[in-house]
Amino acid sequence: MPMGFLDDVGNALQGVINRTGPDGIPPMITEALAKTSLRDLQGVVTKLQESGLTEQVQSWLGTGANLPISADQIREALGSGYIKQLGDKLGLPLDAAAKFLADQLPEAVDKASPDGTLETQSVR
Repeated sequence: MPMGFLDDVGNALQGVINRTGPDGIPPMITEALAKTSLRDLQGVVTKLQESGLTEQVQSWLGTGANLPISADQIREALGSGYIKQLGDKLGLPLDAAAKFLADQLPEAVDKASPDGTLETQSVR
């Protein structure tokens, strides 16, 4: 991949983080998801589990270390349509949105499941 593209993705991600701050990222994901057909974190978790990523999802829900997920795994599991919808809500291009989700979903799900059960807060 050309370095310029990676710089663009990095700049887009940093822009999202700068607009929200580290503590604002999980609520921002929840709000953006509410405006897509996935509806909430539970929708994403279900889709990831249906795509064979149960081990990663369970690690985020549990009390141990969160297993990572790659942007490619996100793209494969959710499909470009969902990622584009979310990226549009976050102001990110497709590749940056997939990377953003890969970086932020483990923590977002972990924070939304303090007792091992996902507490979804859909915004409707």
